[in-house]
Amino acid sequence: MPINLLLKCHDVKTTKSFYKQILDFEVSDSAKNTCTVEKEGGIIIFTSEDLWSGYPTCTGTIYFFIDDVDKYYEAIKNKALIKWPLEDMPYGVREFGVKDYDEYTLAFAQRI
Repeated sequence: MPINLLLKCHDVKTTKSFYKQILDFEVSDSAKNTCTVEKEGGIIIFTSEDLWSGYPTCTGTIYFFIDDVDKYYEAIKNKALIKWPLEDMPYGVREFGVKDYDEYTLAFAQRI
């Protein structure tokens, strides 16, 4: 079952630019002050609307399982803020992590 997230962002324009230019996601406008970003079926919806109080925050990691994690890492490693490098994990995935503009932690992974 796919899951979509709706997350708060500081600025939709900057979020769209980051996901399109740095992470090479498909990016589209969704509604007023809202955009949708998509990578290989993984979707996040960002809004700068005041739906929740406080600053954008998440105490976890958002995982995207993709087809070729090695190729994707090579494509973005010099453009994105890498949280941890590409490595094989003991739980059976090859992954790396990045931090986005709003300091959300994203992991890109492939099962091994």
